[in-house]
Amino acid sequence: MAKTIPMIITNDSILVKKKEGDEFVTFKMPGIDVDCNIPFYHQFAKKISECQYNFKQFIKKEYGKKYSKSVLAIITPDDTSPLEYIFINEFFLNSGACKAVCQMTMGQAISKNHSRYISVSKSSRNIILQYINNNEVCAKKYYDFNNYDIKSIFEDAKRLHIDIEYEGVPVFVNNLNMNMEEFSEMGQIVTPKEFLDKIAVIDVEKV
Repeated sequence: MAKTIPMIITNDSILVKKKEGDEFVTFKMPGIDVDCNIPFYHQFAKKISECQYNFKQFIKKEYGKKYSKSVLAIITPDDTSPLEYIFINEFFLNSGACKAVCQMTMGQAISKNHSRYISVSKSSRNIILQYINNNEVCAKKYYDFNNYDIKSIFEDAKRLHIDIEYEGVPVFVNNLNMNMEEFSEMGQIVTPKEFLDKIAVIDVEKV
């Protein structure tokens, strides 16, 4: 079975699980300027060969000679668009750093103990509500990063999908990027350590 390398695309960097242990190391591409409300990895397209080479060397240094036989299990922000999904897939698959790529959103990975739940997170451009049922995103709603009302989001979470209008489900608040304190009353805060611990042991079959 191919070795799985868990990695997370955060709001400003890429976290990759170390070969030994459950810790993550950070990959940042030199010379990348971060624009407000635009995911940082969009800049990779401007010098794609250089970025792919640097990432490949990063993985090679951490995982050794057999790095190219691995599967990258990529956890993406909850507002990743279909076009961005394709770019992420093609970028890493064609980097030479792996033999295959699979993706899932942060909301899908936030709980392993519940089959049905709501996740709420904040990306570099949106607040995102998701209703997850058996690892599938069944409903999703976005709120502008610069203009939102927490009370409205709280009420929307109660009726995000018809399945939960009359039956409550747990709400998990993803605080990986350390920017969700104001949402603490909505549900259970998932700390960066708790989230990384979940991703460190990931089931590729579900990605």
